[in-house]
Amino acid sequence: MRVKRGFKARRRRNKVLKLAKGFRGGRSKLFRTAADSVDKALMYAYRDRRARKRDFRRLWVVRINAGARMNDLSYSKFIHGLKLAGCELDRKVLADLAISDPNCFSQLASQAAARLN
Repeated sequence: MRVKRGFKARRRRNKVLKLAKGFRGGRSKLFRTAADSVDKALMYAYRDRRARKRDFRRLWVVRINAGARMNDLSYSKFIHGLKLAGCELDRKVLADLAISDPNCFSQLASQAAARLN
């Protein structure tokens, strides 16, 4: 007796086409094209979940550096001074303070500068 794989094959194809929903043109309609597109999309998603963490840290460092330089400190001296002062704020919070509350950030910068001297 031969085995007909209609149900399993259709389920596999429909799973791929469901993942390709929203893609343009044949990428969402044709199984072979959709399968390639979905594979690539999943690879990009995996890679970029890790890259996002790096990108945000870079953004935070840029913002902290800008705030530190407005207070006559370099980024590295500012961070080192905070470590010496025992300040345990992470870069995400420091970057937010640099933008939303410059006065508070200036106080932190003066603490860091005092510890460096």
